[in-house]
Amino acid sequence: MSVGSGAGESRAQSPGRSFAGNVVFGAGLLLVLATMTLGGYGGVALALGLADDSFLSSAIPGDGRNAAVVGGIGAGGLAGLVVPLILFAAVRGTEENPRIGAGEALLKVLGAVAVGAYLFLVSLVAAQLGWVLPKGPTTLVSVFAVGFSWMPLALVPWERFGLGGVGGLLPTSGGKSRGRGRGGDSDQSD
Repeated sequence: MSVGSGAGESRAQSPGRSFAGNVVFGAGLLLVLATMTLGGYGGVALALGLADDSFLSSAIPGDGRNAAVVGGIGAGGLAGLVVPLILFAAVRGTEENPRIGAGEALLKVLGAVAVGAYLFLVSLVAAQLGWVLPKGPTTLVSVFAVGFSWMPLALVPWERFGLGGVGGLLPTSGGKSRGRGRGGDSDQSD
């Protein structure tokens, strides 16, 4: 047991947090959740429009319509989640994480849109199962297909293609290993 970890100790707020900071964080969290939800609804409306009233209507079977909706939820929810975070990172920065420039923000927004289009494309491929399967199993397969289809994109070493900023809004380790396994500390220098 470490020193100071007793049950009788009071849990004081850390000196870096303030009530106003907590309120701003809560308001920002609600804003991002609201934009993610609205993006999901917008994606559903777009997917239904593409499935019913566009050139894709003949390519999507009736039992695969829900699969297209799943792709719309994924694409719209992703855009609604990521775009406000990118815009926030473009206007606010710290010494550790400086603001991102307009060009980098545009590249990240276009990347989010491209990943959303990829998710919708995966859902259209899953919708083709509607020709041979009923609506329920087609929808279930499309949820797993869209839900797991982003994993290969997360494993791509974007730095090798000159796209080091594509990885996300989190700071990178600056070329160092994030860890050496059990008990290893990546910040140790020899």
